[in-house]
Amino acid sequence: MRCPFCAHDDSQVKDSRPTEDNTSIRRRRQCSSCGGRFTTFERVQLREVTVVKSGDRREPFDRGKLEQSITLACRKRDVPQERIDQLVSGIQRQVETAGEAEVSSQRIGEMVMNGLRQLDSVAYIRFASVYRDFSEARDFEEFASTVQEAAQDGKSRG
Repeated sequence: MRCPFCAHDDSQVKDSRPTEDNTSIRRRRQCSSCGGRFTTFERVQLREVTVVKSGDRREPFDRGKLEQSITLACRKRDVPQERIDQLVSGIQRQVETAGEAEVSSQRIGEMVMNGLRQLDSVAYIRFASVYRDFSEARDFEEFASTVQEAAQDGKSRG
């Protein structure tokens, strides 16, 4: 692994352990040239999946892009990073184990919507506003009222 400090190609693993959610391995490394210490994360990738976007554009599935969009929706909300990581890992697992070489961006968007609905209602509405392309305040009002009605229905059943 290349050192981020001096760009030397050789480093030694000093410590290796699974992350709390057991979806990756955290490794502490030390550069054999400059002695700098750094951390890397290793994740299992089950298969290469291509995302089919609007206009039939295709690009490789990007976990970082998924995490960034969910983190943005949860910005300034009381949502622990661990919960975001769990949601991202769960969606990635669904995509990779579906058995398909391609998945539509709409399908991934629906997975995110389902996850955020359970995680945080404000983050859910924020994501929906971009995903469903809200253009007027009325769009927010209508969507927020359906979210509120669903929450009240859930409370009355519980």
